[in-house]
Amino acid sequence: MPNAITTYVRYVDALNKKVGKFAMYLVFMMMAILLFASISRTIFNVPHLWAVEMSQFTMAAYYMLGGGFSLYIGAHVRMDVLYGRWTPKQRATVDTFTVLCLIFYLVVLLAGGISSTAYSLEYGQRNYSAWGPPVAPIKIIMVIGIVLMLLQSIATFFKNIAAARGVKIS
Repeated sequence: MPNAITTYVRYVDALNKKVGKFAMYLVFMMMAILLFASISRTIFNVPHLWAVEMSQFTMAAYYMLGGGFSLYIGAHVRMDVLYGRWTPKQRATVDTFTVLCLIFYLVVLLAGGISSTAYSLEYGQRNYSAWGPPVAPIKIIMVIGIVLMLLQSIATFFKNIAAARGVKIS
């Protein structure tokens, strides 16, 4: 494979590895928020309007930012009816075509995400709840997560092409 592709794959893998390792800690942040809300409500009888929604936003950031890392480590779900019996080259060939479908889906998702984010920034969109936080920050995080997963999907496409040829990139 050309050096540019190898460099691209290496950098995207490293980026998603760092972002994914950061995103793993968001689960603990979500747990801390919910623990705080639970303790303040039951022991001190002080409920907080923002706690549940903030934990939902944290969880959304967790799974959106972790998507590229999950693809990097191969943790996405596969249907293993026939796949397990195939040779590594056959798997890579099939994966090349399926990752193209994923790339198409992510491009469409990215277009919708950018449009939705632009709308929420332009009109100051807020969530319909008692707390009513602005939704633009979480939408921006979602777009970043989609971009990271798209970049990783393209890197995976290159890895699959290399594997189908019997070459290893990373």
